[in-house]
Amino acid sequence: MTKGTILLAAGGTGGHVFPAEALAHELSARGWSVHLATDDRAGRYAGTFPAEAVHPIPSSTIGAKNPIAVIKAFWTIWRGVRQASALIARIKPAAVIGFGGYPTLPPLYAATRRGVPSMLHEQNAVMGRANKALASRVKAIAGGFLSDTSGPYAAKTVVTGNPVRPAVIEAAKTPYTAPATTDPFRLLVFGGSQGAQFFSDAIPPAIAALPESDRRRLVVTQQARAEDEAKVRNAYAELGIRAEISPFFRDMAERIAAAHLVISRSGASTVSEIAVIGRPALLVPYPHALDHDQAANAATLAAAGGAEVHQQPTLDTERLAALIGGLMAAPERLSAMAAAARSAGKPDATRLLADLAEAIASGQTMEEFKKGVRS
Repeated sequence: MTKGTILLAAGGTGGHVFPAEALAHELSARGWSVHLATDDRAGRYAGTFPAEAVHPIPSSTIGAKNPIAVIKAFWTIWRGVRQASALIARIKPAAVIGFGGYPTLPPLYAATRRGVPSMLHEQNAVMGRANKALASRVKAIAGGFLSDTSGPYAAKTVVTGNPVRPAVIEAAKTPYTAPATTDPFRLLVFGGSQGAQFFSDAIPPAIAALPESDRRRLVVTQQARAEDEAKVRNAYAELGIRAEISPFFRDMAERIAAAHLVISRSGASTVSEIAVIGRPALLVPYPHALDHDQAANAATLAAAGGAEVHQQPTLDTERLAALIGGLMAAPERLSAMAAAARSAGKPDATRLLADLAEAIASGQTMEEFKKGVRS
C-alpha cells in the first residue's frame, strides 16, 4: 500500500534529471509511487529512472526569433499541457514537482490549472527561464543556491541544496589535511568540455611559470578533451610533472576528496559537490553560460569563504601561476577555505527535498514547513 502518487517533471540535461532521480529514490523508499513526465526523449530513461512509469509529454523551447517557430513552440507546449492534464486526471498525484528545463512547463502548468500542489527545484543561484515562468504559480520552490531571504519568491523558497551522488557522501568522510610547504601537492583541474578546453590551454603554461621548487611538489589530475589529451600530457611530461590526464574520470568524487586544491568551472552540481566534500577551490565561471548562472553559483561559495572566483578573461599565465603558487605556499589559508566550503555544503539535500515534497503533498503551508525546519 503506497502513500499515494507523486509526479516528477524533468528532462533535457543531466543537471535537471539527476536531482529528480535522487528524489525519486528517496520518495520510493518512503512508500510513494513515483511517475516521471519528460519530453519525447522519454525512451532514454526507460528502465533506468526509478519510476513506476515514464510518460512522454510534448514540449519545446521558445528561444527562436522567427515568429512561425515561436507559434509552433507554443502550439507544442499547449499540446503538452493538454496531455499532462489528462495524465494528472488519470493518476491523481498528490503533488507535481518540476526540475527546470522546458519539459517542466506542460506538467507544472497543467498541475497549477487543476489545483494540484506543485513545487519547483532550481539548482542554480539564478533561476532558469522555465522555472522563472512557473515560479509565481507553484506552492513551493526548493533552491540549491537561491535566496530564501530576498527576492519576489523568498516566502515560498526553501534552501534544500542540491542532491549529490552517494559517492560524494562517501568522499566527504575523508578529512582535509593541507600539505606542508615542502610536501607533495595534489592539484585537480576539471570543467566539462568547454571548461576543459580553456584549462588545457591555460594551466600547463601557468605551471611552467612556477618556481622549480613548486613544480617538484605538484601531482596533477586534469580533465582534457580527447583531442587535447596528448598535448596536455606531453606538456606536463616535458616539465617532469607527475600527471594523470583523461577526458573523463568515473571516480571524480574520490579525486575531489584527494585534492589539496581544485580548479574548475562552477556549474551547480560541481559547486555542490566541492562544498559537501569540503575542498578549497579556484572557480572560473563559464563566461558564456546562459543567465550567468555559473558566476552566481560560484559567488555563493566564495561568500562563505570556501572558494576564490576568477573571471576567465583575467587569467593570463602570470596571474594563474601567482594564484596557484600563492595557495601552495599557504596551508593555513587552504585549511580555512576547506572548512568554509564544508560548512556551506548540504549533504542532506535529498532528505530535505523529500521532506518538502511530502509537506506540500499533505497540504502543509510554507510558513508551517519553515517553522518546523527552524525548530
